[in-house]
Amino acid sequence: MLNDPVLLNDWHVVAYAPDLKERKPMAVRLLEEELVLWRNGKRIHAWRDLCLHRGTRLSLGKVENDCLICPYHGWTYNEEGQCIRFPAHPNQKPPATARTKVYQAREQYNWVWVTLGNPSQDIPPFPQWDDPAFHKIHCGPYDFQASGPRAVENFLDVTHFPFVHQGLLGDPAYPEVNDYEVETTPEGVTAQDISVWQPDPDGSGEGARVTYTYKVVRPLTAYFVKSKSQKRAISGGSRVIFARSSYSSEAGQTMTFTPRTSTASLISSNEGT
Repeated sequence: MLNDPVLLNDWHVVAYAPDLKERKPMAVRLLEEELVLWRNGKRIHAWRDLCLHRGTRLSLGKVENDCLICPYHGWTYNEEGQCIRFPAHPNQKPPATARTKVYQAREQYNWVWVTLGNPSQDIPPFPQWDDPAFHKIHCGPYDFQASGPRAVENFLDVTHFPFVHQGLLGDPAYPEVNDYEVETTPEGVTAQDISVWQPDPDGSGEGARVTYTYKVVRPLTAYFVKSKSQKRAISGGSRVIFARSSYSSEAGQTMTFTPRTSTASLISSNEGT
């Protein structure tokens, strides 16, 4: 497990919730810790992916009668992570020490969130998620051969648009970025009124000057609101909200999940939006 108390005591997205099927264990990796996810009704579990008997991955097992069963010798764990049955010794009651490591897990915004510690804050809010005016599109996950902070840094950087996303999100002839305000509060860091020219900001093929507002709500979780002042399909302009939550599976490797919400009829499918 990665020894970083800030990240250990935070919530991280580890899976797209619809991909976690009923009674189908899933293996994931968070902060160098191997985990097994499994769903039982509306409840989602996140445990250390290890049977205490011979070290087999529990993610290779099966779910029966509200229990997760190890595929090697059939040790059976209830929803609290306690082993309740040794098939080789059916009359022997497993001791209290025969319990796997259990972590907190929750489903929110169609993501599975897990913490390896004890967070002092709740899962970050996504204000537009429940607004019926917005369309929701899930993207990813994307595999980065880089650290989580580096992935977030890339997400917050508009000055690479003219050179990396030329023709869509930027134009080398217009690389300038205006001065903008940055505010730091207990809820995170906000940078607002960042104005840039984009040749095709929403997939319509029409260039426009757009304004970004970025908010970093956790070390590895951020989102932006992109607004276009020109009137198009939506009265008063169009908006795209792009949230990103990254987690470090191990040093130098990061997985990123990105849902988008948009009031526009068309949005760019480019990952750098």
